[in-house]
Amino acid sequence: MRFPPPLLTGLLLSLIVLGATARPLGARLGQARGNTGSETTIELPAGARIQRNLAYGSDPAQVMDVYLPAGAKNAPVIFMVHGGAWRVGDKGAANVVQNKVARWLPRGFIFVSINYRMLPAQDALQQADDVARALAFAQAQAASWGGDRDQFVLMGHSAGAHLVALLAAAPARASALGARRWLGTVSLDSAAIDIVAVMNRRHLPFYDQAFGADPARWQQASPMQMLARGATPLLAVCSSQRRDQPCTQAQAYVDKSNGLGARAALLPQDRTHAQINADLGEPGGYTDAVENFMASLDPGLAQRLGDRASR
Repeated sequence: MRFPPPLLTGLLLSLIVLGATARPLGARLGQARGNTGSETTIELPAGARIQRNLAYGSDPAQVMDVYLPAGAKNAPVIFMVHGGAWRVGDKGAANVVQNKVARWLPRGFIFVSINYRMLPAQDALQQADDVARALAFAQAQAASWGGDRDQFVLMGHSAGAHLVALLAAAPARASALGARRWLGTVSLDSAAIDIVAVMNRRHLPFYDQAFGADPARWQQASPMQMLARGATPLLAVCSSQRRDQPCTQAQAYVDKSNGLGARAALLPQDRTHAQINADLGEPGGYTDAVENFMASLDPGLAQRLGDRASR
């Protein structure tokens, strides 16, 4: 079932994808599509540098930006996947990059932000494969950047959160495309953890565009249904302000994961969908909680983050 009124659908889509802000809708859509300008100029920490538009595939959309700290050596890598309802968004948007780079580059992390093929060219399941290809490429290149190919943390927001959660639930999908196992995954406010449930109730039309009409395809694209033993550790950050209650889906995933002996945790936040992305990296309890999870994944990460795991 779908909401039919086109005007209502467009309004809801803009709110879900971009968050409710005071900026004009046109400007917000422009940023989501990756328009350049002062609003997407990223301020780098001292000594940091960026490698832009490294290609991991033949399509112009299959590119990534790599933010390198000064003197990177065996550096861990945060691998970021932007959101945008599987249709819009860009690796260079300020809300995707700025606070995260400002926080983690000075702590010795490399930050990778990717683009991938989107609707209508590729559905969500095919997009997950692009993320896996990008991950495999980044891992293969990590040493040349001063990074450690075995010290990756996946992170994604909104649609990107769904894509990284799917790979976390079924890492064999990524390994089939050349990726190595990574340390863990941070899913930032996905309302698409249980695709089967989403598609069997009233939902917005962009879900039909992303996941199609085939229930077998829903199953394959659903982190909840694909979750099995061997899943990578996952932190599910969710907004407690949203009417569609993403924390309910996230909690169900966490419960199932822990029941299977895989590791997952829930981090509800009293923030909007957009704030969960943009605010991450700002000093405070939210960023601290995400770093606590990251530190618990590996002693090397804990050391760079201030031995949080031992506190």
